[in-house]
Amino acid sequence: MAASGGARLRAMSDERALSTSAVGMVRFGLFEVDRKAGELRRNGERVRLQDQPLQVLLTLLERPGEVVTREELRSRLWPDDTFVDFEHSINTAVRRLRDALGDNAENPRFVETVARRGYRFLAAVNGVAMATPLPPSVAAHPTRRWWVVGLVGLALLAGVIVGWHAAHRIVPAAISSVSERRLTANAAEVPVTAGVISPDGNYLAFTDSSGFFLRQISTGETHPINLPNGFLARPASWYPDGTHLLAAAIGTPQEPDSIWEISVMGGTPRKLVSPGDWPTLSLDGSKMAYLASATQFKEASLNKEIWVAKGNGEDPRKLLDGGDDVFGPPAWSADGTHLAYMRGRFASGVPWIRSQLEVLDLETGQHRVVMPATGLGENVAGLGENVAWLPDGRLIYSRSEPIPNQNDSNLWALRVDRAGRPTGEPTRLTHGTGAASLISISADGKRIAYFRQAVEPDVYIVDLEAGGAKGPSQRLTFDERADFPYAWTPDSKSVIFISDRNGPFSVLRQGIHDPEPETIIRSAEDISVSRLTPDGNSILYLVPPSNGAPTGNPSRIMRVSIAGGPPRQVLEAPGISNQQCAKLPSTACIFSRFEPGRERFFYFDPEKGLGAEIPKAEITSVNAYDFNCTLSPDGRKLAMARREGVKQVPTIRILSLSDEAEKFIPVPGWAGIGSLDWAADSKSLWAVGFNTTWSKGLLNVSLNGTVRRLFEEKSMMLGWAIPSPDNKHLAIWKAHGDSNVWMLENF
Repeated sequence: MAASGGARLRAMSDERALSTSAVGMVRFGLFEVDRKAGELRRNGERVRLQDQPLQVLLTLLERPGEVVTREELRSRLWPDDTFVDFEHSINTAVRRLRDALGDNAENPRFVETVARRGYRFLAAVNGVAMATPLPPSVAAHPTRRWWVVGLVGLALLAGVIVGWHAAHRIVPAAISSVSERRLTANAAEVPVTAGVISPDGNYLAFTDSSGFFLRQISTGETHPINLPNGFLARPASWYPDGTHLLAAAIGTPQEPDSIWEISVMGGTPRKLVSPGDWPTLSLDGSKMAYLASATQFKEASLNKEIWVAKGNGEDPRKLLDGGDDVFGPPAWSADGTHLAYMRGRFASGVPWIRSQLEVLDLETGQHRVVMPATGLGENVAGLGENVAWLPDGRLIYSRSEPIPNQNDSNLWALRVDRAGRPTGEPTRLTHGTGAASLISISADGKRIAYFRQAVEPDVYIVDLEAGGAKGPSQRLTFDERADFPYAWTPDSKSVIFISDRNGPFSVLRQGIHDPEPETIIRSAEDISVSRLTPDGNSILYLVPPSNGAPTGNPSRIMRVSIAGGPPRQVLEAPGISNQQCAKLPSTACIFSRFEPGRERFFYFDPEKGLGAEIPKAEITSVNAYDFNCTLSPDGRKLAMARREGVKQVPTIRILSLSDEAEKFIPVPGWAGIGSLDWAADSKSLWAVGFNTTWSKGLLNVSLNGTVRRLFEEKSMMLGWAIPSPDNKHLAIWKAHGDSNVWMLENF
């Protein structure tokens, strides 16, 4: 007797499950999974994939063609006693898996979302084609399958509506024909730093830490462009003939950034504009728009003004002064009469820039807001966020995703008229992970090149000895989200850090020998800086204004026992950016407040709240990112540093809080100082120095002026170092990730 259809399907399913679980190597498409080694490979090359996404893939491969429920994935990935946000974690794992496979949720080739149930693996596994049955109602009408998939896409798109201005109704993009592919494949150790597509859409000029390159898009054939030794520049905009382009040269500590003309055939670059940055050419190449500042040598900021010049750099003139604001790279309209750009403003007390999309009329000098900050949300990059203006009248820009995917951003399109007035609704173009930025277009507007950068900050531990580091740094946190250390427990055994692994930033604690952390403070709001009270018994953390809140909304300093329990508010004020306490016997606690052009410092009491302002501690600068300070553990000194200007050596200012005496410590050989933290004995400082050769260094700076480099970091981002109370360890945040250029067609 012949087996029923259901029995045949069950038998086939059992056979596939046996074939994928019993063998060490599982193959599908261009990919293979080595189960024994726990590796995913594409064409033999290893693909970076964390453990949870890999476990999701292995589970799906065991039952190809069948629906694997979210509950099954939950039980597979986490034991019953695990405390984790399962919904968010499963979503993140599947999203990371799709990114590794180059898959798309709306038009999947490998992992299909089955609405309200789970996921299904679609591709043939080990050469066995899938024979997935359709539900009877869909099988009777084959076209309905695509209708069902369309509904899933609409449901996913509904999530992006959160955070948009009420006046903007989002129109789902028709993305089924969109082609998206990666143009560069640099490893995390050599990230792409800039890239721009040629006018004919056939070439990509790009740079990384190893040089300046030209790549043919159709074949991938790549050639270096020979430039003088020591000349560091990033490609910015092509001339119409496709043989030479504009590049922004990175200045030394003694020189500002400048704009140069470079031939793709090599030869000596020609300087056109100095100071200047982020240049872009009009479609006919006759005009150049760029960012600069008349106060460059005074305030070390190039992004305060928009300038325009001839295509050869002659006749420069200022178009727009941003005041306290900064600008993103400008983009020309097709007829060369208007410029589109992002205007950003540092939001007091929060680590992001609020951006809005504007258009400037070159004839009248009038500028209008095309999309307000409430529509675009906030971004951290700010200055790298640009906009492209297609010949068909669409503005292309990047928009951040809502929580829990706040570290990702994607490209959107908005149709406007000749003067930049919106004539349509925003349309989403991409659905990738990582931050999308630095958009460039071909002359016909049919190809878009843009950056995808995925950065994962983690906590690393360095053991110290008298002469420096006892050994290399060891990674403490292994999740795929952002982790930032701020303090140690009083016994020097655990690091206190904030993480967004469960959605909004929360406070966690992890022993230096423990595999996983424990959550101390979880909140529906994002939590920022987390420090200890002088007695070490309580955590003081900062709650900045929520994303989208009006500028000027207050931040709050909260207090909670290190053992857990309900928090209580210590104080609130607009613009709070940092709070820090000394250690007993000192009871000093301070916080700083950002105001336009300056930072002020105040004492506070963890029990009673606001105290007096600290005399002479004020920092003034038009560049908000210059602000940087730290309180010594003995409570006697305040250290401050900022980049004073391109002709200045970075200097650390030490202010005595008892007699207001000042001391200045130069840090020669570095372009600037990224962060400062006192050593546990208050006798030296840990500083992150940065220069113009793609590297940062962790420095120990003594009060007598001795500068000692603990290590140099060229392949990873380096944030700051928090010493343990016993001075035997450093908790460092370093970030790895990748940065590559992608291309979009048929959009």
